[in-house]
Amino acid sequence: MMDQERLAFLALHFAPGIGSRLLKQLISYCGSAQQVFATPKGKLLKIPGIGLVTANSIKSQQLFSLAEKEILKAEKENVELLFYTDKSFPARLKSIEDAPVVIYTKGNINLNFSKTVGIVGTRQATAYGKNLVESIVEDLLPHQTPIISGLAYGIDIHAHKHALKVGLPTIGVLGSGIDVIYPAAHNETAKKMMNQGGLITENSFGAKPDAHNFPARNRIIAGLCDALIVIEAAEKGGALITAEIANSYNKDVFAVPGNIGQTFSAGCNFLIKTNKANLFTSVKDLEYIMNWRLESDSASPSIAAIDYSTISNDEKKVIEQLLTKETPIMIDQLSIDSHIPLGILSSLLLSLEFAGLVISLPGKRYGLVNRNYR
Repeated sequence: MMDQERLAFLALHFAPGIGSRLLKQLISYCGSAQQVFATPKGKLLKIPGIGLVTANSIKSQQLFSLAEKEILKAEKENVELLFYTDKSFPARLKSIEDAPVVIYTKGNINLNFSKTVGIVGTRQATAYGKNLVESIVEDLLPHQTPIISGLAYGIDIHAHKHALKVGLPTIGVLGSGIDVIYPAAHNETAKKMMNQGGLITENSFGAKPDAHNFPARNRIIAGLCDALIVIEAAEKGGALITAEIANSYNKDVFAVPGNIGQTFSAGCNFLIKTNKANLFTSVKDLEYIMNWRLESDSASPSIAAIDYSTISNDEKKVIEQLLTKETPIMIDQLSIDSHIPLGILSSLLLSLEFAGLVISLPGKRYGLVNRNYR
């Protein structure tokens, strides 16, 4: 039997005029997606952002028919639909204001890795740019960092292909439906990614790769990655848009410098010059800025060997909470789970970080040093 709450959620997603922010607001006011449809029109109109046209569209039974067909199609195509209310919905996306509320995923895909890197750049990649991609991907291998990109020509597809070659998971974010691979020339690579990563999109089945979908696609790339590396980019284009979005999400952006006067160095050099990107010369730059360490080169004590007599009771409480987490946790959630106010928790985490017991990760997430998060 089809889950009625999920059916209602997807039906609401298909309602004209309801974007991700408004959908979240409706569920917040009404309590659930099913309850939104059960709410009288008069009460819906009192919710900020809901006008008569939108209220009428919510009452359309056609929405449920569309949603049911979409769910059946997903089951047939081995596509997983993730709603932002699901525990498995990527935590990094959930934390951004304009995140999609529904995503389609296909493949052997984990969207909650402890570390993620996005690689973007020009569609007219040079031999220099491709060599850089290969070097970066290979140097990221010890971190087992999934490579996220947009399956486009040039830098994007080269990053996906080389990740597959060296054995790193790689995730392609589409500006079309998950059943519409664009460009079609990359269909074979997309198939190979099914066993070593996968595909993700917010667009419904059959959606064409229309121009307006790509800036929206870029925000998902920016939202999913901890660090974004720009390799060869002109002064205007998708790579620069992705970098701007990543900056707005407080993500760490890196740019590979290029020769002055070269078209596809202009964008990277501009990002560095305007302090919108860190200078990237090697993965060591990224490791330093991101505070990424490998177990093999960490001198910190193992968690099993902690001397609890050297830390306070509140610090012990934080450690015990982190021990129960399989992935790094956002500070807000840690505050809720540990019942420690944010202001006090921030100070405790800093103290534990100095003691070499806790590691700070992008997106205000925290984990235990020496724990091999996957």
